[in-house]
Amino acid sequence: MISQKIYTVDEAKRAIERYCVYQERCHKEVEKKLIAYKMIPEVRDHIIVHLIEHNFLNEERFAKSFARGKFNIKKWGKQRITRELKFREISAYNIISALKEISDEDYLLSFNELAEKKFNAINETNHYKKMKKLSDFLLYRGWESQLVYEKVNELVK
Repeated sequence: MISQKIYTVDEAKRAIERYCVYQERCHKEVEKKLIAYKMIPEVRDHIIVHLIEHNFLNEERFAKSFARGKFNIKKWGKQRITRELKFREISAYNIISALKEISDEDYLLSFNELAEKKFNAINETNHYKKMKKLSDFLLYRGWESQLVYEKVNELVK
């Protein structure tokens, strides 16, 4: 049987500081990690307050970093980013602030590049099936349905 390490408050605090320094984290991720360390609620709250006071944990910074990363690297649309941030219990204010990190020009340029690349990659002779595959792909990625349907109709013509 493998025994799990028992953390003192100071050890847990240092471990969580390293966890937050490695990459931006949200409160929910830190809370989950502290639960895994078997910390009692009072200690979890104490450590989270410490992290916020020493700027290891910043929800707005996390949201902005998350939005930029998912848009630039995974080519997610604003709806998917919003959904994922809500899942991580980020406030509406911070979500709006994070979405401002994505410029409208970059957003449309990225959307058009992604749609055209995927359209050319779909090997389907039936136009309706090709339209469906493309729109499903773009909608899953979180792009707005109005944008998706306009682009699909433009490409299929």
